[in-house]
Amino acid sequence: MKQKIIFPLVFFLLTASFFALTAPAARAQQPTETPQGGMFITVITDEPQINVRMGPSSTVYPVVGTLLRGAVAPALGRSPGGDWVQIEYSGAPNNVGWVYSPLVQVSPPGVLRIVEPPPTPVPPATATIDPTFAAQFTVIPTQPRLPTFTPPPPLVAPSYTQAPAAAPNSSVSLVMVILALIALGMMGLILSSFTRR
Repeated sequence: MKQKIIFPLVFFLLTASFFALTAPAARAQQPTETPQGGMFITVITDEPQINVRMGPSSTVYPVVGTLLRGAVAPALGRSPGGDWVQIEYSGAPNNVGWVYSPLVQVSPPGVLRIVEPPPTPVPPATATIDPTFAAQFTVIPTQPRLPTFTPPPPLVAPSYTQAPAAAPNSSVSLVMVILALIALGMMGLILSSFTRR
């Protein structure tokens, strides 16, 4: 009886310890403190986090990190258009990152200095197509042959030098043949009516 209870208990303990060891550790943002003696930003967006980029553009510069809602960071400057704010962000190149200004609030109110954006990163290499391979699929349309005119063979019309001979005059006319056929039909009708009786 004890063995039936011990085996499931040991199995449960081994399984629980395995999942406890392999489960990823929870990661949380370090608590941020309000910077002393300068301007700082506070994330005020409704989203759970915002991206920190390498430069002031969401299409050109890659993401170097994120800030959670309510996080604060020292503000260093702004882009020439004022759409992006440069912040101090550890882990980014030169410990500097950029955030989109409508997503943050700058405190205390004031004017940030204008900072020139960093050079754009080199874009990744694009795949090229081998020209020899591509040439195999290039189809050059050929001009269709124009129709040619072939004259018809010459038409030879028969010509008669003498009049054709007239058919011999038959002694039996067509009317006589028709009357003979009608007479035969009448005789057949009469004979068939007698044989039915």
